[in-house]
Parts: sequence; C-alpha cells; structure tokens
Amino acid sequence: MSTDCVTVSPQDNIYEIALKMKQNDIGFIPVVEGRKLIGVVTDRDLVIRGYAEKHSGSTAVEEVISKDVTTVGPDTSVDEAAKLMARQKIRRLPVVSGGELIGVVAIADLAVREIFVNEAGEALSEISENVDHAATVH
Repeated sequence: MSTDCVTVSPQDNIYEIALKMKQNDIGFIPVVEGRKLIGVVTDRDLVIRGYAEKHSGSTAVEEVISKDVTTVGPDTSVDEAAKLMARQKIRRLPVVSGGELIGVVAIADLAVREIFVNEAGEALSEISENVDHAATVH
C-alpha cells in the first residue's frame, strides 16, 4: 500500500488534476475533503467526462469525479484485496479507516511483492482485455 498519495480537493479543477497526473506520472487521484475520501478521478474520467464532453480546464472536479468507489479497510488481507480487485476489475483500491483515506493498493504493489501474483495478473489481464476491447468498439 502506498501511503504518500497525491490527492485533490473538490475545489480543484480538471486542469489542476491533469497537471498533477502529469507531474507525478499517475492516472488515479483520490478526491478528499481534509482526509475524508469523497471519490476518485482517473485519467479516463478526465477524458470521457471532461475533455470529450468539451469541458474547459476550469471545470470543477464535481463534473468528472467517480463517487461510487470500492474501498477496503486497513485490516483487509492482501489476498482479499487481490480477489476484490480481480472480481471488480479495478487496478487501484483506496484503503480507508473511519472514512479517511490512509493509502492506496495498486495491482503493481501486489505483483512487485510477488504476493498472489495469479490474482493480480488475472485482474490486470481482464482489465486490459476490457480496455483493449473498448478501444476497438466504434
């Protein structure tokens, strides 16, 4: 789990989110009020709900945020997290305690530590297949 997460607040705009993604070479940013997780924004959210909808860079986070976020608690085992990520086909899983963001588990974290590589690999391949398939649908 990464605990030094780059975050944005609801007061930020989509240009600021895109800039933080570029500066930190990331495609996922939790949206927090204080430390309370209220949603996430992915690079895909920025494209689909933001720029593809012709929103300007000054558009509020509210226009692109995903609020229905799957999360786990700090007591969740690595095995449970990997299985949840595979089942839900997600690459990143916020870890919250009392509604507050304490970190993020990424598929890469699981693979790098060689823990439950099969689950992580399966999730990643399923996610990639869905993304590749979505890219070819016209």
